[in-house]
Amino acid sequence: MLKITFMGAGSTVFARNVLGDCMCTPALRECEIALYDIDEKRLKESEIILSAINKNVNESKAVIKTYLGVENRKAALKGARFVVNAIQVGLYEPCTVIDFEIPKKYGLRQTIADTMGIGGIMRALRTIPVLEDFAADMEEVCPDAYFMNYTNPMAMLTGYMQRYTNINTIGLCHSVQVCSETLLKNLGMEDKLEGRTELIAGINHMAWLLELRDKTGNDLYPEIRKRSAKKNAEEKHDDMIRFDYIKRLGYYCTESSEHNSEYNAFYIKSKYPELIEKYNIPLDEYPRRCVNQIAGWEEEKNDILADGKITHERSKEYASYIMEAIVTNTPYKIGGNILNTGLIDNLPADACVEVPCLIDGNGIHPTHVGKLPVQLAAMNMTNINAQLITIEAARTKKREHIYQAAMMDPHTAAELSIDDIVKMCDELIDAHGEYMKYYK
Repeated sequence: MLKITFMGAGSTVFARNVLGDCMCTPALRECEIALYDIDEKRLKESEIILSAINKNVNESKAVIKTYLGVENRKAALKGARFVVNAIQVGLYEPCTVIDFEIPKKYGLRQTIADTMGIGGIMRALRTIPVLEDFAADMEEVCPDAYFMNYTNPMAMLTGYMQRYTNINTIGLCHSVQVCSETLLKNLGMEDKLEGRTELIAGINHMAWLLELRDKTGNDLYPEIRKRSAKKNAEEKHDDMIRFDYIKRLGYYCTESSEHNSEYNAFYIKSKYPELIEKYNIPLDEYPRRCVNQIAGWEEEKNDILADGKITHERSKEYASYIMEAIVTNTPYKIGGNILNTGLIDNLPADACVEVPCLIDGNGIHPTHVGKLPVQLAAMNMTNINAQLITIEAARTKKREHIYQAAMMDPHTAAELSIDDIVKMCDELIDAHGEYMKYYK
């Protein structure tokens, strides 16, 4: 029986989406689902909800098993063909709160702090040691499994797995498949959605919509550039940073403006506080979302458990489509995060890049994109520099590499002195305690 293991199954909403998708897919329905987590309460909630979906949409064809704690991790992984990773080491409390509040003391403000910046660096450093353990177990009990990583910071975690383990790893993000759709809808160009073609490449959360054409092959960018400039000039909206990218760099990128506002040195600047209002930047957005999601989940969970009528329709998440393509040898194209083995010519070979990939019965086949426009490669490099040094820090366990990663981060370097960067890093490491015990 096909086995699918979900690491971090206490992420109930996401587990419901990915595994619910599998139970809606004929080739995957008769599977064993292994739910793994270190939180007993959250694991039990996921089991109850997924069991209800299995009954309501899948005629109970899947077998669902739970595995609690590190001592049961190998059993959860044993014999798996696919492993989905959605862990969050340190959770919202205490770690996310620490990642926001300590930098704020130094004058460093963030919006999401899970991909880049000092928050992304710290999240990577406390997560990679856990992934090292996952990889060691997988090499022993399911060496041929595909590891599908959804956890941020995507490029750092996926890049580590691809460079330093023997596990067949791909990084998956939500933003690629909705990028052009979001752009066209925001610009009132819905009539161009059907039959459109596109090319997206770069790095996770900063991959570029390099080409977008309508069903007859017409280039949509001239109209996009005109409409996006007009909208930014005339109204406040939620995507002003990415529309400004179109103006300044010529192209739109995959991840939201609240994310991209902190991936560079341009928009969140204590010397120019008026930019926050001008570009409608939601500072401290991720903690706000976490609080709302925690409260919302309790209400949703109670509603689900009260009537047991939960159902599911297949989502746009890539995971089930990848599994289906491999199991049935039916080709499917995705945007995946993969090591840059000559895929983007003007980015480093060590970088984890996001490019079109073909999936079939023989696995994952990334495509060669060539050179990015030089300004886009330069923007990507400002992030790649910090990503690669963070991975080095996770390998060496040396604090000096943590300092250097923070020094290379564009937003951090634009706001703080080197001495304050070092002090902030030390304070963050100490505050995270056991989660950062490896770094001397």
